[in-house]
Amino acid sequence: MRMRTLLTSLATATAVTTGLALAAPAAPASPLPAAASVAKNTPSGQGSTHVVASPMADPSVAPGGNFDLSVWQLQEPVGSPGSPTTIPSSRLQGANGFQDAYFYTDTRDGAMTFWAPEKGVTTPNSNYARSELREMNRNGSAANWSLSGTHQLKATLRVVSVTSNVCVGQIHLGTGGSSTKPLLELYYRSSGDIVLGTENSPSGGQTLHTVGHVSVGKTWNYTIGVSGGHTIDLTVNGSTTHYAIPSSFDAYKQYFKAGSYNQSSSDSTTKGARVAFYGLAVSHS
Repeated sequence: MRMRTLLTSLATATAVTTGLALAAPAAPASPLPAAASVAKNTPSGQGSTHVVASPMADPSVAPGGNFDLSVWQLQEPVGSPGSPTTIPSSRLQGANGFQDAYFYTDTRDGAMTFWAPEKGVTTPNSNYARSELREMNRNGSAANWSLSGTHQLKATLRVVSVTSNVCVGQIHLGTGGSSTKPLLELYYRSSGDIVLGTENSPSGGQTLHTVGHVSVGKTWNYTIGVSGGHTIDLTVNGSTTHYAIPSSFDAYKQYFKAGSYNQSSSDSTTKGARVAFYGLAVSHS
């Protein structure tokens, strides 16, 4: 009953709030449960909030039992070359929903955990494997929102292990042109540095900004936002910075991504990036 009450109160909040970190253990390894999965739904869409985690997460259920995955689809580092496997929202939702070695609930603390090895199937436009959520609309269509308005992705997480560098959050370009670039990527480096990469234009080129430092295995939080159509707002552990969006991006729609997008590759299936999420929320207004 306490868990249900907390989920209800979070779902009816008028602002995105993800101070949802659990007391996460520092140990890097996690058991890898077999398949199961899907989610608790909260209202979504323009002017709404998608709160996807409870501080009372149940470690015995699939990620969809603790997180609202009705507005996400999952991409995994398996499948055929150039065509990674995609798991739709309908399979992610609920306590018995999808999970596997690349996407699962940590049975110690209920964290939604993503594993991306250095060797894995990649998209045609990347050399790096990922286990990552892509924002969707509740009706099953791909999220594709305008820069105008206010848009936020909030997360509480810890990087359990990383070989070199991992992207844990993105705003990616949608329709509006031929570019397949992100607007921005938030990286976590093995040194503990948190680095924001802002794209210089849809044709490429990224400027890096060091925005924080957290030791591997420690819990931290971020908010990636866009406001007024021309400003990126980034908050890491309470510290906020702002970055101008070049006008060359005006024609493009956008969508959020979050998870473990490994930024190094090799022939190893045991080295890689494991990222545990304790809170995740998206809002649009």
